[in-house]
Amino acid sequence: IVLKNVGNIDPEKIDEYIINEGYEDLGTVLDEMTPNEVITLIKNSGLRGRGGAGFPTGLKWQFVSTAKGDKKFVICNADESEPGTFKDRMVLEGDPHAIIEAMTIGAYAVGADEGYVYIRGEYALAIKRMKKAIEQAREYGLLGENIFGKDFSFDMQIHEGAGAYICGEETALIESIEGNRGEPRSRPPYPTTAGLWQKPTLVNNVETLANVPAIIRNGAQWYRSIGTASSPGTKVYTILGNVNVTGLIEVPMGITLREVISIYAKGMKDGSRFKLAQTGGSSGSIVPASLQDTPMDFDSYNKVGVSLGSGALLICSENTCVVDLAKVLLNFFREESCGKCTPCRIGNNRAYEILSNIIEGVAK
Repeated sequence: IVLKNVGNIDPEKIDEYIINEGYEDLGTVLDEMTPNEVITLIKNSGLRGRGGAGFPTGLKWQFVSTAKGDKKFVICNADESEPGTFKDRMVLEGDPHAIIEAMTIGAYAVGADEGYVYIRGEYALAIKRMKKAIEQAREYGLLGENIFGKDFSFDMQIHEGAGAYICGEETALIESIEGNRGEPRSRPPYPTTAGLWQKPTLVNNVETLANVPAIIRNGAQWYRSIGTASSPGTKVYTILGNVNVTGLIEVPMGITLREVISIYAKGMKDGSRFKLAQTGGSSGSIVPASLQDTPMDFDSYNKVGVSLGSGALLICSENTCVVDLAKVLLNFFREESCGKCTPCRIGNNRAYEILSNIIEGVAK
């Protein structure tokens, strides 16, 4: 669903996207559906945010749609800064028009006329291809005034991040677009009512948006036939670590870690034993071997006290020291803290010092 075109079309040629059903779903939406019908379809599909939180996408669209404001925005969060995660990058590099189409559908549904793609600054190729795709879409009349000859206008632009991990959080990202220091805002109010320049703003992750055209085309029941009852659809994971095959997979929600390791990663490297997996980058969870048969979906993981996160799977063997791993993660947070809140600014440093003392054998 998400990776349908990645590697199969030339991402720099809009015609190749169009040949593969590209922009047909936008046409369907503008021709045959009201904004409310689009939101109802996304709600019925059960699509949940793929950035890590798992919030129901249709509900978020509804909040922005019903929020009062003379102007509304759509933002694609492509500031993929979690260590070990590169799924969004592959979509942006391999299928940029899918994100443009999905954002335009979202804009129609919520009543927005302007959009931003906030891309991590290190993603040079993704930035280049997204810029080219936006130019081509404008040339073809798929962005700009009166799209498909309808009374609907929408345009978008790229905003490049400057390397701050914190800007992956939606309110810090919004602050950054506004030209401020990238620090999270207190919530409420949420971006759905007071986002970019205090206007109602829809913020969705790249992978979340990449699901939208297929749902429009095939319907909610089709989407619900994949994955689990509470977490329909697929999930894109990056597999890294002590396994025989690393890389990117798209699998139904609810698959288990044991299946991922045996089927897609072709087993543990050098016959080693599986000890733990770190899910979802640094801010995810450390999942022990005892949970490797737990279905990987939002609710099943929440019940056992771990999180799915953004989709990175760092697979570690018995040779991994979990204390060392925790120290590496703490060092990352220590470096990347924006410094706004005391528990993070000082607490991460203190936790790092405590772990360092334990490792060096001088802890009290």
